[in-house]
Amino acid sequence: MGVSTSRPDKGIARVTVDFPPVNALPVRGWYELADALRAAGRDPEVRCVVLDAEGRGFNAGVDIKEMQRDAGHDALIGANHGCAEAFAAVYDCEVPVVAAVNGFCLGGGIGLVGNADAIVASDDAVFGLPELDRGALGAATHLSRLVPPHLMRVLYYTSRTVDAAELHAHGSVWKVVPRAQLEAAALELAAEIARKDGRLIRMAKAAINGIDPVDVRRSYRFEQGFTFEANLSGIADRVRDTFGKETRP
Repeated sequence: MGVSTSRPDKGIARVTVDFPPVNALPVRGWYELADALRAAGRDPEVRCVVLDAEGRGFNAGVDIKEMQRDAGHDALIGANHGCAEAFAAVYDCEVPVVAAVNGFCLGGGIGLVGNADAIVASDDAVFGLPELDRGALGAATHLSRLVPPHLMRVLYYTSRTVDAAELHAHGSVWKVVPRAQLEAAALELAAEIARKDGRLIRMAKAAINGIDPVDVRRSYRFEQGFTFEANLSGIADRVRDTFGKETRP
């Protein structure tokens, strides 16, 4: 359990997340993921990173129960900083990152794949931000990299999800495959990237980041400021306490 790194092929590092039962990461998990991504990117032998997950889904966001157990704000602050570090580690990784997404990709999962260089998804994958149902705000920065602006707003306000086929139609998912073929499809794309010159692919990653019209780290931290406000005002606790419970109109 945790975050592990393997070398499935020449030039490829595979960073795998495994936090049963649903890959809702605790604070330490986000930092472990950030460290693993940075270490893989620094390795001169690596030319592409595949980010994937074991279990039922790719990522279910932060561990809400960890926050509920904390009488103060340490867990919230830790999760906010941890998410920011993990998202930035994907974006700033010195080589391209291919996200291999299965099942659900929610909340913090959107932050990870929204900052990835490419996404390969299984046909059962769904993507969304249930933040407003969890007493939080954030990752609209990353959802806006996956869908057009007005669709992003509707998805954000309603907490609805979209499937991999729809994201493929928008051009943000490279390929959709049956679940059994996900690993092979992600590694196939990574291998194609890894065949490029190692120094040149790193220059290409830096150049593309340099012309990005949005500073994703600053934009996401701006969003997180409203999460702090929601918590200080008590709104977040009231909404978050309904997590896992049946609600009636």
